[in-house]
Amino acid sequence: MIDINKIKNDLSIINTLKELEEIRIALLGKKGEIAALMQNLGKASKEERPVLGAKINELKKEIESLFSIRRIEVKAEELKIRLREEMIDVTLPSSRKEFGKMHPLNTTMENIKEIFIGMGFSVAEGPDIETPYYNFDALNIPKDHPARADQDTFYTEGGYLLRTQTSPVQIRVMEQQKPPIKIIAPGRVFRSDDVDATHNPYFHQIEGLVVDKGLTMADLKGTLLAFSRELFGQDVNIRLRPHYFPFTEPSAEMDISCFVCKDEISASCHVCKGEGFIELLGCGMVHPNVLKACGIDPTVYSGFAFGMGLERIAMQRFKVNDLRLFFENDVKFLNQF
Repeated sequence: MIDINKIKNDLSIINTLKELEEIRIALLGKKGEIAALMQNLGKASKEERPVLGAKINELKKEIESLFSIRRIEVKAEELKIRLREEMIDVTLPSSRKEFGKMHPLNTTMENIKEIFIGMGFSVAEGPDIETPYYNFDALNIPKDHPARADQDTFYTEGGYLLRTQTSPVQIRVMEQQKPPIKIIAPGRVFRSDDVDATHNPYFHQIEGLVVDKGLTMADLKGTLLAFSRELFGQDVNIRLRPHYFPFTEPSAEMDISCFVCKDEISASCHVCKGEGFIELLGCGMVHPNVLKACGIDPTVYSGFAFGMGLERIAMQRFKVNDLRLFFENDVKFLNQF
C-alpha cells in the first residue's frame, strides 16, 4: 500500500525538477504504483471494486496535488540559486581601465613653471609653516600694519603660522644667495577667507623675484608681457595700474586683455564687464627696506617681484566660474580637462 506520509517526506528533501520527475513517474506513470493498484482492481469483488477505485482516485489526486505544489517550490528555489550564481554586482568597478590625467591646477602650475624656466628662472620652495618674521616682518609688514590683519591666518601655540603667501621664500633666498637672483616660488598658501565662488582658505600662489643691478619697471613689464603672451596667446596685451603693497615700491596691479571679447569690447561680456581687461596679478619693485632686511644694499641692487593666484589663472584659462569646482574632486568636472 502507498504511504502518503512517506511521499510527503520524500518530496520535502528533493531539490531538483529532475528528481521530482523520477518519483512522479514511479508513482503516477503508466508502470507506476498507482497504475499497478488500478490493475489489481480486477481481482476485487464487484462490491469492493467501486469503493477501492474511488479511494485510488482520491489518492492519485492527493499525490498529484503534492507534486504540483512541490514543483512550484522547487522551481522557485532553482530560480533563486540561478539568480544568485548569475548575479552581476553593479557596484564593482568596470573591467575597463581608466587612465588618470593631471588636475587642471597641476597642469596650469607645470605650464607656468615651464614658461619661467625657459626665461632663465629657477624654482625655489619653502615651508608651509612659517614664523611671523618671514611671513610679515621681513616683508615690511610690522605688527601694527593693516595688511597684517587682512592676511592673518592659522597660528600654532608656539607662535608659528600657516604662510599667507609664498613671499617668505623670497626672503629666505635673498638671505642665503647673493645677487643676481632670478627665482619663482610656487606653493600652497592659507588665509582666513570665507568659502565662495572666488575665495577659499586654501589656495596656490606663484611668486617671482629678480634682483640685480640696474633693474627697472621696464624689465618687470617686459617679463610679465612675455609670460602672459606665452600662457594666454600672442595677441594678449597687458596694462599696469598703480597699487599699494608693503613690500614693493612702486607697486602695480597687472591686467590682461579680455580673452572673451578681445578687441570688440562689450558691456555685456560676463568676464570683463566691458572693461576690456581682467586683473591677473600684483607686482612692483622690491622695497628698499626688504632688501636691507636681507643684507642686500639697495643703493647697488634693485629688484622686481610679482605674485599671482594659480586658481585665478586656471579659472580664466579654462573659463571656470567657480573656484570651488577645483577642490570638490567631481570626476565629471575633471574629465573635461
